[in-house]
Amino acid sequence: MTVRKIIHIDMDAFYASVEQRDDPSLRGRPVAVGHAAKRGVVAAASYEARKFGVRSAMPSTTALRQCPDLVFVRPRFEVYRAVSEQIRGIFADYTPLIEPLSLDEAYLDVTENLRGIPTASATAKEIRGRISDDTGLTASAGISYNKLLAKLASDHRKPNGQFVITPEMGPDFVEGLPVGKFHGIGPVTADKMNALGIHTGADLRERSVAFLQEHFGKAGAWYYAIAHGVDDRPVRPDRIRKSSGSETTFAVDLTSASDIEAGVRAMAEDVWSWCEKHQTFGQTVTVKIKYANFQIVTRSRTMDAPVGSREKLDEICIALVRSVYPVTTGIRLLGVSLSKFGAASGSSQLELSLTGPAR
Repeated sequence: MTVRKIIHIDMDAFYASVEQRDDPSLRGRPVAVGHAAKRGVVAAASYEARKFGVRSAMPSTTALRQCPDLVFVRPRFEVYRAVSEQIRGIFADYTPLIEPLSLDEAYLDVTENLRGIPTASATAKEIRGRISDDTGLTASAGISYNKLLAKLASDHRKPNGQFVITPEMGPDFVEGLPVGKFHGIGPVTADKMNALGIHTGADLRERSVAFLQEHFGKAGAWYYAIAHGVDDRPVRPDRIRKSSGSETTFAVDLTSASDIEAGVRAMAEDVWSWCEKHQTFGQTVTVKIKYANFQIVTRSRTMDAPVGSREKLDEICIALVRSVYPVTTGIRLLGVSLSKFGAASGSSQLELSLTGPAR
Protein backbone atom coordinates (compact mmCIF):
# COMPACT_ATOMS: atom_id res chain seq x y z
CA MET A 1 0.00 0.00 0.00
CA THR A 2 1.13 3.55 -0.71
CA VAL A 3 2.23 5.34 2.44
CA ARG A 4 0.31 8.58 2.70
CA LYS A 5 2.14 11.89 3.09
CA ILE A 6 0.20 14.15 5.44
CA ILE A 7 1.21 17.66 6.48
CA HIS A 8 -0.36 19.52 9.39
CA ILE A 9 0.24 23.27 9.04
CA ASP A 10 -0.27 25.34 12.19
CA MET A 11 0.23 29.10 12.14
CA ASP A 12 2.33 30.44 15.01
CA ALA A 13 0.28 32.53 17.51
CA PHE A 14 -1.84 33.50 14.52
CA TYR A 15 -4.09 36.32 15.76
CA ALA A 16 -1.34 37.90 17.88
CA SER A 17 1.21 37.56 15.07
CA VAL A 18 -1.13 39.34 12.63
CA GLU A 19 -1.46 42.22 15.11
CA GLN A 20 2.31 42.42 15.61
CA ARG A 21 2.83 42.36 11.85
CA ASP A 22 0.38 45.20 11.27
CA ASP A 23 1.52 47.34 14.22
CA PRO A 24 5.33 47.46 14.50
CA SER A 25 5.07 48.99 18.00
CA LEU A 26 3.76 45.63 19.26
CA ARG A 27 6.70 43.59 18.03
CA GLY A 28 8.74 42.01 20.79
CA ARG A 29 6.09 42.89 23.37
CA PRO A 30 3.69 40.57 25.22
CA VAL A 31 0.40 40.87 23.31
CA ALA A 32 -3.02 39.39 24.01
CA VAL A 33 -5.84 39.53 21.50
CA GLY A 34 -9.05 40.07 23.43
CA HIS A 35 -10.56 42.51 25.86
CA ALA A 36 -8.97 43.77 29.07
CA ALA A 37 -12.38 44.23 30.70
CA LYS A 38 -13.14 42.55 34.02
CA ARG A 39 -14.90 39.68 32.27
CA GLY A 40 -12.74 39.65 29.18
CA VAL A 41 -11.05 36.52 27.88
CA VAL A 42 -7.75 36.09 26.01
CA ALA A 43 -8.45 34.88 22.48
CA ALA A 44 -4.76 34.50 21.59
CA ALA A 45 -1.37 35.33 23.07
CA SER A 46 1.97 36.16 21.49
CA TYR A 47 4.99 34.06 22.35
CA GLU A 48 6.32 36.92 24.46
CA ALA A 49 3.13 36.72 26.55
CA ARG A 50 3.24 32.93 26.74
CA LYS A 51 6.54 33.14 28.59
CA PHE A 52 4.52 34.58 31.49
CA GLY A 53 1.98 31.76 31.32
CA VAL A 54 -0.64 33.74 29.38
CA ARG A 55 -2.81 31.39 27.32
CA SER A 56 -5.92 31.53 25.16
CA ALA A 57 -9.23 31.20 27.05
CA MET A 58 -7.59 32.64 30.17
CA PRO A 59 -9.57 35.40 31.97
CA SER A 60 -8.07 38.80 31.18
CA THR A 61 -7.68 39.66 34.86
CA THR A 62 -5.61 36.53 35.42
CA ALA A 63 -3.47 37.29 32.37
CA LEU A 64 -2.74 40.81 33.63
CA ARG A 65 -1.77 39.50 37.05
CA GLN A 66 0.72 37.13 35.45
CA CYS A 67 2.01 39.75 33.01
CA PRO A 68 1.39 43.36 34.15
CA ASP A 69 2.95 44.71 30.92
CA LEU A 70 0.54 42.74 28.75
CA VAL A 71 -0.87 44.76 25.83
CA PHE A 72 -4.47 43.96 24.89
CA VAL A 73 -5.56 44.37 21.27
CA ARG A 74 -9.17 44.08 20.15
CA PRO A 75 -9.68 41.15 17.74
CA ARG A 76 -10.13 41.85 14.03
CA PHE A 77 -11.68 38.65 12.78
CA GLU A 78 -12.33 40.00 9.29
CA VAL A 79 -8.55 40.49 8.91
CA TYR A 80 -7.75 37.03 10.28
CA ARG A 81 -10.26 35.45 7.89
CA ALA A 82 -8.74 37.30 4.92
CA VAL A 83 -5.21 36.17 5.83
CA SER A 84 -6.47 32.62 6.35
CA GLU A 85 -7.99 32.59 2.84
CA GLN A 86 -4.70 33.89 1.45
CA ILE A 87 -2.84 31.03 3.12
CA ARG A 88 -5.33 28.44 1.85
CA GLY A 89 -4.71 29.79 -1.63
CA ILE A 90 -1.06 28.84 -1.17
CA PHE A 91 -2.07 25.33 -0.05
CA ALA A 92 -4.17 24.93 -3.20
CA ASP A 93 -1.04 25.31 -5.35
CA TYR A 94 0.22 22.04 -3.89
CA THR A 95 -2.83 19.81 -3.37
CA PRO A 96 -6.62 19.83 -3.68
CA LEU A 97 -6.81 17.67 -0.55
CA ILE A 98 -7.01 20.39 2.11
CA GLU A 99 -8.96 19.97 5.35
CA PRO A 100 -9.14 23.24 7.31
CA LEU A 101 -9.55 22.78 11.06
CA SER A 102 -9.78 26.48 11.90
CA LEU A 103 -8.52 29.80 10.55
CA ASP A 104 -4.96 28.94 11.55
CA GLU A 105 -4.48 25.23 10.89
CA ALA A 106 -5.18 22.60 8.25
CA TYR A 107 -4.30 19.11 7.09
CA LEU A 108 -2.87 18.61 3.59
CA ASP A 109 -2.52 15.27 1.81
CA VAL A 110 0.50 15.69 -0.48
CA THR A 111 0.95 12.03 -1.40
CA GLU A 112 0.62 13.22 -4.99
CA ASN A 113 1.37 16.93 -4.79
CA LEU A 114 0.70 19.23 -7.75
CA ARG A 115 4.28 20.51 -7.89
CA GLY A 116 5.87 17.06 -8.17
CA ILE A 117 8.06 17.67 -5.12
CA PRO A 118 9.51 14.29 -4.13
CA THR A 119 9.16 14.51 -0.35
CA ALA A 120 6.51 15.83 2.03
CA SER A 121 9.24 17.47 4.10
CA ALA A 122 10.44 19.53 1.12
CA THR A 123 6.82 20.37 0.28
CA ALA A 124 6.17 21.63 3.81
CA LYS A 125 9.36 23.70 3.76
CA GLU A 126 8.36 25.35 0.49
CA ILE A 127 4.82 26.06 1.73
CA ARG A 128 6.15 27.62 4.95
CA GLY A 129 8.54 29.77 2.92
CA ARG A 130 5.74 31.04 0.72
CA ILE A 131 3.56 31.81 3.74
CA SER A 132 6.40 33.86 5.18
CA ASP A 133 7.09 35.69 1.90
CA ASP A 134 3.43 36.38 1.08
CA THR A 135 2.02 37.20 4.52
CA GLY A 136 4.97 38.08 6.73
CA LEU A 137 3.88 35.35 9.18
CA THR A 138 5.46 32.09 10.29
CA ALA A 139 4.00 28.60 10.35
CA SER A 140 5.04 25.29 11.85
CA ALA A 141 4.51 21.96 10.15
CA GLY A 142 4.20 18.34 11.18
CA ILE A 143 4.77 15.67 8.55
CA SER A 144 3.80 12.03 8.91
CA TYR A 145 1.92 9.10 7.41
CA ASN A 146 -1.36 9.90 9.19
CA LYS A 147 -3.28 12.84 10.64
CA LEU A 148 -2.77 11.91 14.29
CA LEU A 149 1.01 11.93 14.07
CA ALA A 150 1.20 14.93 11.73
CA LYS A 151 -0.68 17.03 14.28
CA LEU A 152 1.52 15.80 17.12
CA ALA A 153 4.62 16.54 15.04
CA SER A 154 3.65 20.15 14.32
CA ASP A 155 3.98 20.98 18.03
CA HIS A 156 7.47 19.50 18.18
CA ARG A 157 9.41 22.37 16.58
CA LYS A 158 7.24 25.42 17.32
CA PRO A 159 7.52 28.20 16.46
CA ASN A 160 8.62 28.41 12.81
CA GLY A 161 9.86 24.82 12.46
CA GLN A 162 8.87 21.43 11.19
CA PHE A 163 9.26 17.82 12.29
CA VAL A 164 8.85 14.48 10.53
CA ILE A 165 7.53 11.27 12.09
CA THR A 166 8.28 8.35 9.77
CA PRO A 167 6.45 5.00 9.85
CA GLU A 168 9.45 3.54 11.65
CA MET A 169 9.32 6.27 14.32
CA GLY A 170 5.55 6.29 14.88
CA PRO A 171 5.07 3.52 17.49
CA ASP A 172 8.01 4.69 19.60
CA PHE A 173 6.98 8.34 19.35
CA VAL A 174 3.54 7.78 20.86
CA GLU A 175 4.91 5.46 23.55
CA GLY A 176 6.25 8.21 25.77
CA LEU A 177 3.46 10.75 25.28
CA PRO A 178 1.12 11.59 28.17
CA VAL A 179 -2.36 10.36 27.24
CA GLY A 180 -3.72 13.91 27.44
CA LYS A 181 -1.64 14.79 24.36
CA PHE A 182 -3.55 12.40 22.10
CA HIS A 183 -6.25 13.73 19.79
CA GLY A 184 -9.66 12.80 21.18
CA ILE A 185 -8.53 12.42 24.80
CA GLY A 186 -9.68 15.44 26.78
CA PRO A 187 -8.93 16.33 30.41
CA VAL A 188 -11.83 14.30 31.85
CA THR A 189 -10.91 11.17 29.88
CA ALA A 190 -7.23 11.63 30.71
CA ASP A 191 -8.06 11.81 34.42
CA LYS A 192 -10.13 8.63 34.13
CA MET A 193 -7.25 6.89 32.36
CA ASN A 194 -4.80 8.06 35.02
CA ALA A 195 -7.07 6.59 37.70
CA LEU A 196 -6.85 3.28 35.83
CA GLY A 197 -3.06 3.45 35.78
CA ILE A 198 -2.86 4.64 32.17
CA HIS A 199 -0.51 7.63 32.02
CA THR A 200 1.39 7.29 28.74
CA GLY A 201 1.00 5.85 25.28
CA ALA A 202 2.95 2.82 26.45
CA ASP A 203 0.43 2.24 29.25
CA LEU A 204 -2.44 2.64 26.82
CA ARG A 205 -0.87 0.16 24.41
CA GLU A 206 -0.80 -2.51 27.09
CA ARG A 207 -4.60 -2.48 27.45
CA SER A 208 -6.76 -4.65 25.26
CA VAL A 209 -9.56 -3.37 23.05
CA ALA A 210 -12.03 -5.18 25.32
CA PHE A 211 -10.65 -3.43 28.43
CA LEU A 212 -10.77 0.00 26.78
CA GLN A 213 -14.29 -0.52 25.44
CA GLU A 214 -15.45 -1.68 28.86
CA HIS A 215 -14.28 1.57 30.42
CA PHE A 216 -14.68 4.03 27.55
CA GLY A 217 -17.38 2.57 25.33
CA LYS A 218 -17.10 2.86 21.54
CA ALA A 219 -14.13 5.23 21.86
CA GLY A 220 -12.08 2.35 23.25
CA ALA A 221 -11.27 1.07 19.75
CA TRP A 222 -9.95 4.51 18.76
CA TYR A 223 -7.78 4.72 21.88
CA TYR A 224 -6.35 1.28 21.12
CA ALA A 225 -5.53 2.33 17.56
CA ILE A 226 -3.81 5.60 18.42
CA ALA A 227 -1.73 3.89 21.11
CA HIS A 228 -0.23 1.91 18.22
CA GLY A 229 0.20 5.00 16.02
CA VAL A 230 -2.66 3.96 13.74
CA ASP A 231 -5.05 6.52 12.23
CA ASP A 232 -6.81 5.69 8.96
CA ARG A 233 -8.83 8.90 8.69
CA PRO A 234 -8.42 10.50 5.24
CA VAL A 235 -7.90 14.20 4.70
CA ARG A 236 -11.41 15.41 3.85
CA PRO A 237 -11.51 18.56 1.71
CA ASP A 238 -15.31 18.53 1.91
CA ARG A 239 -15.50 18.40 5.70
CA ILE A 240 -18.91 19.82 6.57
CA ARG A 241 -19.30 22.50 9.19
CA LYS A 242 -22.22 21.58 11.43
CA SER A 243 -23.10 24.94 12.95
CA SER A 244 -22.38 28.66 13.11
CA GLY A 245 -22.40 30.38 16.47
CA SER A 246 -21.43 33.52 18.34
CA GLU A 247 -21.42 34.36 22.04
CA THR A 248 -20.26 37.21 24.28
CA THR A 249 -19.60 37.68 27.99
CA PHE A 250 -20.78 41.14 29.07
CA ALA A 251 -18.85 43.51 31.34
CA VAL A 252 -22.06 44.21 33.30
CA ASP A 253 -24.84 41.71 33.97
CA LEU A 254 -27.89 42.25 31.77
CA THR A 255 -31.24 42.52 33.55
CA SER A 256 -33.50 44.63 31.36
CA ALA A 257 -35.40 43.10 28.44
CA SER A 258 -34.12 45.77 26.05
CA ASP A 259 -30.46 45.08 26.88
CA ILE A 260 -30.95 41.31 26.71
CA GLU A 261 -32.69 41.47 23.34
CA ALA A 262 -30.09 43.89 21.97
CA GLY A 263 -27.42 41.37 22.97
CA VAL A 264 -29.24 38.52 21.25
CA ARG A 265 -29.65 40.58 18.06
CA ALA A 266 -25.92 41.37 18.05
CA MET A 267 -25.05 37.67 18.27
CA ALA A 268 -27.61 36.85 15.58
CA GLU A 269 -26.01 39.44 13.30
CA ASP A 270 -22.61 37.73 13.62
CA VAL A 271 -24.15 34.34 12.85
CA TRP A 272 -26.12 35.63 9.87
CA SER A 273 -23.05 37.35 8.40
CA TRP A 274 -21.23 34.01 8.35
CA CYS A 275 -24.24 32.24 6.84
CA GLU A 276 -24.61 34.80 4.06
CA LYS A 277 -20.92 34.75 3.24
CA HIS A 278 -20.88 30.95 2.94
CA GLN A 279 -24.44 30.63 1.60
CA THR A 280 -25.13 28.03 4.27
CA PHE A 281 -28.34 28.25 6.29
CA GLY A 282 -29.73 26.16 9.11
CA GLN A 283 -33.03 24.99 10.52
CA THR A 284 -32.22 24.84 14.25
CA VAL A 285 -31.79 28.07 16.20
CA THR A 286 -30.33 27.89 19.72
CA VAL A 287 -29.98 30.66 22.28
CA LYS A 288 -27.55 30.10 25.15
CA ILE A 289 -27.89 32.01 28.43
CA LYS A 290 -25.39 32.04 31.28
CA TYR A 291 -26.54 33.77 34.45
CA ALA A 292 -24.42 35.64 36.97
CA ASN A 293 -24.49 32.54 39.21
CA PHE A 294 -23.00 30.58 36.22
CA GLN A 295 -26.16 28.54 35.65
CA ILE A 296 -26.52 27.83 31.92
CA VAL A 297 -29.79 27.28 30.07
CA THR A 298 -30.46 26.87 26.36
CA ARG A 299 -33.59 27.31 24.27
CA SER A 300 -33.85 25.81 20.78
CA ARG A 301 -36.32 25.64 17.94
CA THR A 302 -36.11 23.61 14.74
CA MET A 303 -37.94 24.93 11.70
CA ASP A 304 -39.29 22.91 8.76
CA ALA A 305 -36.74 24.44 6.37
CA PRO A 306 -33.63 26.64 6.66
CA VAL A 307 -34.21 30.08 8.19
CA GLY A 308 -34.46 32.40 5.21
CA SER A 309 -33.68 35.91 6.44
CA ARG A 310 -31.91 37.91 9.10
CA GLU A 311 -35.29 39.23 10.27
CA LYS A 312 -36.61 35.70 10.75
CA LEU A 313 -33.51 34.71 12.73
CA ASP A 314 -34.00 37.75 14.96
CA GLU A 315 -37.66 36.89 15.45
CA ILE A 316 -36.89 33.33 16.53
CA CYS A 317 -34.03 34.37 18.81
CA ILE A 318 -36.13 37.02 20.56
CA ALA A 319 -38.98 34.58 21.09
CA LEU A 320 -36.59 32.04 22.56
CA VAL A 321 -34.93 34.44 24.97
CA ARG A 322 -38.31 35.81 26.06
CA SER A 323 -39.21 32.30 27.21
CA VAL A 324 -36.89 32.79 30.22
CA TYR A 325 -38.54 36.04 31.35
CA PRO A 326 -38.85 37.42 33.95
CA VAL A 327 -35.11 37.60 34.62
CA THR A 328 -34.46 37.59 38.36
CA THR A 329 -30.72 36.90 38.12
CA GLY A 330 -28.50 38.97 35.85
CA ILE A 331 -27.26 37.48 32.57
CA ARG A 332 -23.48 37.50 32.04
CA LEU A 333 -23.32 35.71 28.67
CA LEU A 334 -25.54 35.31 25.62
CA GLY A 335 -24.96 33.12 22.60
CA VAL A 336 -26.77 32.33 19.36
CA SER A 337 -26.11 29.41 17.03
CA LEU A 338 -27.65 28.07 13.85
CA SER A 339 -27.31 24.37 12.99
CA LYS A 340 -28.88 21.56 10.95
CA PHE A 341 -27.63 23.16 7.76
CA GLY A 342 -29.58 22.73 4.55
CA ALA A 343 -30.05 24.48 1.24
CA ALA A 344 -29.11 28.06 0.47
CA SER A 345 -31.45 30.88 1.32
CA GLY A 346 -33.08 33.25 -1.07
CA SER A 347 -36.54 31.91 -1.81
CA SER A 348 -39.73 33.02 -0.14
CA GLN A 349 -40.64 29.46 0.77
CA LEU A 350 -37.97 29.60 3.49
CA GLU A 351 -39.78 32.44 5.24
CA LEU A 352 -41.49 30.42 7.94
CA SER A 353 -43.79 31.37 10.77
CA LEU A 354 -42.66 30.84 14.35
CA THR A 355 -44.38 27.68 15.52
CA GLY A 356 -43.87 24.98 18.09
CA PRO A 357 -42.82 25.15 21.73
CA ALA A 358 -39.32 26.11 22.81
CA ARG A 359 -37.38 23.27 24.33
